[in-house]
Amino acid sequence: MSLEAFGQSEALTLGVELELQLVNTHDYNLTHYADDMLRLMAKRDLPGSVVPEMTAGMIEISTDVCHTWREAQGQLQQIRDALVQCADKLGIAVVGGGTHPFQQWHQQRIYDKPRFHQLSQLYGYLSKQFTIFGQHVHVGCPDADTALYTLHCMSRYIPHFIALAASSPYVQAQDTAFDSARLNSVFAFPLSGRAPCLLTWAEFSAYFDKMTRTGVVKSMKDFYWDIRPKPEFGTIEVRVFDTPLTVERAATLAGLVQCLAAWFQQDRPFVPCEDDYLVYSYNRFQACRFGLDAVYVDPASGEHLPLRDHLLATMDRLAPFATPCDATGALTALGQLVAEDRNDARWLRERQAREHLLGEVIRQAALRFRGG
Repeated sequence: MSLEAFGQSEALTLGVELELQLVNTHDYNLTHYADDMLRLMAKRDLPGSVVPEMTAGMIEISTDVCHTWREAQGQLQQIRDALVQCADKLGIAVVGGGTHPFQQWHQQRIYDKPRFHQLSQLYGYLSKQFTIFGQHVHVGCPDADTALYTLHCMSRYIPHFIALAASSPYVQAQDTAFDSARLNSVFAFPLSGRAPCLLTWAEFSAYFDKMTRTGVVKSMKDFYWDIRPKPEFGTIEVRVFDTPLTVERAATLAGLVQCLAAWFQQDRPFVPCEDDYLVYSYNRFQACRFGLDAVYVDPASGEHLPLRDHLLATMDRLAPFATPCDATGALTALGQLVAEDRNDARWLRERQAREHLLGEVIRQAALRFRGG
C-alpha cells in the first residue's frame, strides 16, 4: 500500500477530538454505556461527530473544521451539553481527565468493532489498558512539506503540551506521582513515540513504503506517534494532551497549537534536525512526571531551565501571531494557568486530599465537565 497524497486544507484551521469517560452515578466507576450514548446522540443535530473508542466505557467526540479556538469551543460546548442531557436520561455521567482513577483494566470490554477486535488480538491485555483518554488537535497545513516542517518544530513543544493538559495522576486507585500517567500506557505500543526526522513528503513516502513492506504497518493509523501527519485531512495531529476536565480548557489548548503553527509556517524560526531529538524523551518524561514543575532542556543550546519559564516566554513570543488567529484569549487563559500552577492534575489531587475518596472526586469532576 502506497502513502496517499497529502490532502488540501486551509492553513491553520483546527479540529479537536476528545476521548471521554462514561461513569455510573453509584460509585462513579466506568460503565459500559457507549452503545446507549451513541444511540441517543445519533438523534441530535450537532456539529462534528460522536464515535466509539477501544472499550465500552469511553466515547470520542470531535468538532468540524474550525477557524478559531472560540469556534471550536462553541462546537465542543454544543456537543458537551447534548452528552450531558443524554447521560442524564441514562442515569450515568460524562467525565474528562486522562485516566479514570480507579477502574480495573481487566473489567473493561472491547467495543464491538472489527478494528478494535483486531487490535485486541494483536496487543492482548494492552488493548484494555488503553482505556485512557486523550485530546487530539489537528491543524491545517498548506502542503505536505510544510506539514512535516510544522510537525518537527511542534515536537519541541511536546513537554509544554503535556504539562498544560496533565490530568492523569491516578491509576488503579494509586497516586502515580506523575501529573500525566496516561502517556505511560501509550509508551508500551511498539509504534509510539516520535516521528522520524524526515522533512520532505518524498522522503516520508519512501519511509512509509519501507514500513509497509515489513508488514508491520498497513496505514497511518498504525503509527501512535506523539504527532503524526494526517494526509487524508491535510493536517498534522498533536496527540499528547490528556483530555482536560472541561471542554473550555480543551479549546484553549487548540488555540495554542494554532498560534505555534502560525509562527512556524510564517517565520520558519527553526531548522529541524535529528539532534533536536537528543533531549526529546527526557523532556517528555520530565513533563509527564512533574507537570509545570518540570525542567526543560533546550534542544539547540542544551540550557536547562524551568518549563514554567519557557512556557511563559513562549506565550509572549506568540502574542503577535495570536492576534490574527483571534487566539489572544486562549493564550491569556493558559498563561494564567501557568502563573497559578493550576493544571488539572493539581485540581484532582487537591480534591482527593480533601475528600479521601476517589469516587467523590470523579463525581465533582463530572459536575465540572457539565459546567457546574
